[in-house]
Amino acid sequence: MSRSGSVADKTPIADSELSAIFDDFSGVKKLLLAVSGGPDSTALLLLAARWRAKLKRGPELCAATIDHGLRAASAREAKAVAKLAAKLNIPHATLRWTGKKPITGLQEAAREARYALFVTHAEAIGADALTTAHTRDDQAETVLHRIARGSGIGGLAGIRRKRTRGKNLLLVRPFLDLPKSRLVATLKKARIPFASDPTNRDDKYLRARLRKIAPVLAREGIDSAKLALLAKRMLRAEKALRSAADAAVADLSRGQGDGTFDAAGFFALPDEIAVRVLRGEIDRRGTEGPSELAKVENLHPALVLAHGAREGVKRTLAGALVELSDTELRITAAPARKVKAAKDLGV
Repeated sequence: MSRSGSVADKTPIADSELSAIFDDFSGVKKLLLAVSGGPDSTALLLLAARWRAKLKRGPELCAATIDHGLRAASAREAKAVAKLAAKLNIPHATLRWTGKKPITGLQEAAREARYALFVTHAEAIGADALTTAHTRDDQAETVLHRIARGSGIGGLAGIRRKRTRGKNLLLVRPFLDLPKSRLVATLKKARIPFASDPTNRDDKYLRARLRKIAPVLAREGIDSAKLALLAKRMLRAEKALRSAADAAVADLSRGQGDGTFDAAGFFALPDEIAVRVLRGEIDRRGTEGPSELAKVENLHPALVLAHGAREGVKRTLAGALVELSDTELRITAAPARKVKAAKDLGV
């Protein structure tokens, strides 16, 4: 979803840019490169090798490719990556996703399997960091995808540049501010071939459909640069709101830490902070996994009305029991029968 027609967005990556791009890995001892064989990750393999060659001291590089077994060409693509890695003097491993594949939610399952394999391999070889080749285009698609799903501010913050996976594996996306077109231009200049995954054009997947409407959006000014900027601003807002919610929890819990809050103080909070406090405690105390934002957003005004009418409330959500009295709002794990009741009521 790069901005169409921008000359800068079609310029190959220069060696002078590599230090800034890979700066996050200055203290890393061993870096695992996730390389699928597509243009983005192939460029990652090439540019990481160039960056490391310029350093007197730096991390040991290694690469891995996942063979999902979902396409006949995947094994051939993994071999092509291995060949390029050998040419660049980077050790390479092909990891295979074995076992039964789901009929629905295949892309999501494949993504989780991919990260699980990378994390396991990183731990096995002693890598302390993992890098993937997500670009600004991927960030833009993620934002649009999450808008379609009805995500909140945290979801619209998109892909994080840095996070931790597994026990203590640093995951970094160094290309997140770069358009895909620059990576393709880099490979073309170096005359290095790359694979093309046909699922990226398969209309049964939402991301593929979003790619097809990208030129239309770009003509209206909704291009990858603008959507990536939106993600950055949402991340900034998310951090501030999370901090405010954490402070509210500390202030209202009276140091008890048992999910009990002063009711008057809770209902004096701005709605966004109150919803975050409520959702955070439901997820912390509940037994049925993360709660849905929309359901918490529906629960909050119901609690506000009950508090105004001085009515007691008992509601269950995501395996948590929410109880409101005149003076306290209390959130605890729901008994098993309460969890069943919540499912029956569709709460």
